Amino acid sequence: MRKQRTTDFATLCRKAIVFAITCLYWGLVVTAQSSVDRSTEISDHSGVSLNKSAVLVEAPAAAVGMSSERLARIDDLVKEYVDKKWIAGATVLVARNGKIVYYKGLGYDDVDKKTPMRKDAICRIASQTKAITSVGVMMLYEQGKILLNDPISKYIPEFKNPKVLDKFSATDTTYTTIPAKREITIRDLLTHTSGIAYAQIGTKESNAIYYKAGVVGGIGVDKIFLADKMKILGGLPLMHQPGEKWTYGLNTDLLGYLIEVVSGMSLDQFFRKNIFDPLGMKDTYFYLPKDKRIRLATLYTEDSTGHIQKDGETYQLNGTMYVNYPDMDGTYFSGGGGLSSTAYDYSIFMEMLLNGGEYNGRRILSRATIRMMTSNQIGDLDFGDDKFGLGFGIYTDKTAAKSPASAGTFYWGGMFSSSYWIDPKEKIIAQFFLQQFPNSHGEIHEKFKALVYQAMTD
Repeated sequence: MRKQRTTDFATLCRKAIVFAITCLYWGLVVTAQSSVDRSTEISDHSGVSLNKSAVLVEAPAAAVGMSSERLARIDDLVKEYVDKKWIAGATVLVARNGKIVYYKGLGYDDVDKKTPMRKDAICRIASQTKAITSVGVMMLYEQGKILLNDPISKYIPEFKNPKVLDKFSATDTTYTTIPAKREITIRDLLTHTSGIAYAQIGTKESNAIYYKAGVVGGIGVDKIFLADKMKILGGLPLMHQPGEKWTYGLNTDLLGYLIEVVSGMSLDQFFRKNIFDPLGMKDTYFYLPKDKRIRLATLYTEDSTGHIQKDGETYQLNGTMYVNYPDMDGTYFSGGGGLSSTAYDYSIFMEMLLNGGEYNGRRILSRATIRMMTSNQIGDLDFGDDKFGLGFGIYTDKTAAKSPASAGTFYWGGMFSSSYWIDPKEKIIAQFFLQQFPNSHGEIHEKFKALVYQAMTD
């Protein structure tokens, strides 16, 4: 009996020890997991992710499967165009796998004075503004404040019961309308399928109708206000039924006003607080601070033979446009074309998109939202070989068959002869800034693209 009790006691001791060790183990696991959870919560609240991407820095091209020798062909390309007086100069940045492999100012900022183009020159980015505004809209979507199929009239009542242009008289700019089949949605605006066209650079009908109503393209304007012009736009006819055609227009300017209405901030303030400051974009503005105006690149135009000449203080394009509008103390925040930036600043923005919405620990959008933005949103509507997402043109397999850029590459550009693209497959971002309007030699952008991809070695 005593031996049995001893055996039972030993067994109980062993079980107790095993139980204690087990409790200790799981206690450590739970503590560790709790610590991770707390770290995640802290990170989320501060906007910093645990698996953060690195800041864009320069690195040897060979480190990311590219040849610096072959990238130098970009220098030769730009020099050829500068020597022929087709362009004045360019700022260029190429990055792959998060590393900058090419970043230069080439040619001249001022040809007459032989002032070199600095790589941190601040350029008028015009329609490259649209991608930033589109991101701002999708941030509101992620906050549950809007849905993409919401009618814009839900937030801006002037767009209730839209009308579509039926007949137009070029002699006196009078017109007749028919009722739209449905309301304009936020998705229509993001995809340029609303029927809203452009002022100043649009069709003859939209140029005339918008000019008569005082609606402007948004670039180089005097002291006017976005809200006033967008409310007027709401009473003007659409150029076609919503959703039935792709038409480039003031859609993104209207989205900029939507951001103002929903957020309660000016578009300038919203961008600064929610995009520029979190990403560290220190040189991107609607209107430049006085201490940065010296870096504004000179804007060129061209003569009748296609050779460059300096622009004046203003130029006429179905209305007056001020050439050095970024130096003004302006009040009009055009979400479709009003920003100025540098090649490096805009590359930060592009790298965030390439990283699925995150840069240097700051998450701007979710990966799922970036996927939506870079997917075909226009179905079978005609857009050449490409498709259009929520703010970007998108390369299809047809496009990729004719270009070195991969299917899925998304892109856009600006009025003053700038272009960018983001290639998720090859992990390439590229920015090519000229400051010129018009430009008869725009093929330089496609040549630049060819020279980027021919430099890959992997």
